Amino acid sequence: MRSARGSQARKDLPYRSCVGVMLINKAGLVFIGRRRSEADAASDGYSWQMPQGGIDPGEEPYEAALRELYEETSVRSVSLLAEAPDWYAYDLPSMVAGRAWRGRYRGQNQKWFAFRFEGDESEINIHQPGGGGHRPEFDEWRWEDMNRLPELIIPFKRPVYEKVVAAFAPLSSQNLQTSDHT
Repeated sequence: MRSARGSQARKDLPYRSCVGVMLINKAGLVFIGRRRSEADAASDGYSWQMPQGGIDPGEEPYEAALRELYEETSVRSVSLLAEAPDWYAYDLPSMVAGRAWRGRYRGQNQKWFAFRFEGDESEINIHQPGGGGHRPEFDEWRWEDMNRLPELIIPFKRPVYEKVVAAFAPLSSQNLQTSDHT
């Protein structure tokens, strides 16, 4: 009985407004970072993700996306490629929901942006992100094929990543290679 009430109370909680960033290099590959080790499900081998973070009060999603990208990767040399047509939401699993954001949210509602990385890879600094003014989110990074992203993300976020990949599929390395030959 108690878990049923707890589950219902969680469903009554709002979603945290958030942005996500798909950073795509000139070869059409996507930046992913490995989240720093945590004592939750993210350390089960699904610790790779794209940059993401909350929208500050009064902040527009596009500005939040640029800010979060800088705060997590130090990257500023970007150009906007696309904005996802919808907001994508996910619920946190019950074992994480009570700890994350002090239990105030049931999950996140995310607006996603695709940016072309226009800089040199030396600009990427995950160990002292945001000019050293922010706590590192990632301990490693790499470029990855867009189609592999859903299998690398923690399972409860997978449906969102599938939607993001579908929305930005025309920007993938496979589509760039196809268009180079036509």
